[in-house]
Amino acid sequence: MRTFVAVFPPQRVRETLFHAARDLPASKDFRLIGPEKLHLTFKFLGDVAEDDLSRVTRSLGPLRERHEPFQVSTSGFGAFPSETKARILWAGVGEGSESLAAVAKTVEDLLEPAGFGREERPYVPHLTLGRTRDRRAKVEVASVAPPALRFTVSGVELVESAPGAGGVTYSILETFSF
Repeated sequence: MRTFVAVFPPQRVRETLFHAARDLPASKDFRLIGPEKLHLTFKFLGDVAEDDLSRVTRSLGPLRERHEPFQVSTSGFGAFPSETKARILWAGVGEGSESLAAVAKTVEDLLEPAGFGREERPYVPHLTLGRTRDRRAKVEVASVAPPALRFTVSGVELVESAPGAGGVTYSILETFSF
C-alpha cells in the first residue's frame, strides 16, 4: 500500500486554504486538491507491504518523545518548480517552519535504519493546493496573500493513499502524538 508521513491541519484551516486557492486567478489552470486531502508531508514512503507496516510503526514510535506541540502559521502562495513554470500550487508556512523541518529530520533519521532512503532535496514545508500538467502554467501570487491561519501541530500520522474510481482517498493508519 502507498504510504506517507504527514500532518493534517484542522478542517477549518484546510477549508479556508482551499477556498482561497479557488479564488486565485491561476486556479483555473490547476486541478485543486479537496480540503479533506490538504496536508503537510514529511516523507513519502511509497509502496509498503502490509507485513512491513509494523516495522514502520515501531520505527516512528520515538517521535512521541522527541517533539513537543508547536504552532504553525500559513504564509504566501507559491509554485514548484517556479511561478513561470508552475506544476504545483502551494501555500507556504511561516511560523513553525523550523519545527516542521526538525520533525521531518527526525522522521528521516528514524526510517533510514528501517530501509527507507533519505530524501535528497531539502525539506520545504508547504501544503499542496493543486497540480497541473500544463507546462505553460504561470502563477502570479506575490500580490495575493492567503488568509492568516494558525494551528497547532501535536503529532504526525502514517497515512495510506489508495487510488479509486473517485480519485485517491487517504486513511490514517497510525497517529504519533507528541
